[in-house]
This record gives sequence, structure tokens and C-alpha cells, in this order.
Amino acid sequence: MKWADVYDIAVELAERYPDTDPQYVNFVELHQWICELEEFDDDPQRSGEKILEAIQAAWIEEAED
Repeated sequence: MKWADVYDIAVELAERYPDTDPQYVNFVELHQWICELEEFDDDPQRSGEKILEAIQAAWIEEAED
């Protein structure tokens, strides 16, 4: 997965952290968790606040389903 795979990353996070409310995850922790995903293989330095916000929003939406 790459940073652009926002939805796929959100699904993986939802599966890996099922008891976590994503709206309370700070961006530092979110970034670390994404980089630790086994399927993630992008440059950690290529992320930014906007991409982390998009992933967090997708994760919140996934958690509501």
C-alpha cells in the first residue's frame, strides 16, 4: 500500500485496532501505525497532514459501518 491508498489503509487500521476510536488518534500515532502495517511500503516521509486527515476520516467512516 502507498499513501494514496487511503481507503485500504483505513480498512487495515480498523481491522488491526478494532477497539480504538479513530477520532481520538493523534497524527503522530496514526503515522506510526500506518508505517507499521505489513502491507504498507511507501516512504514514511511522503505523508502530510492532509493525507493523515483523509485516512483518519476514512477510518472513522469505516468504524461507523
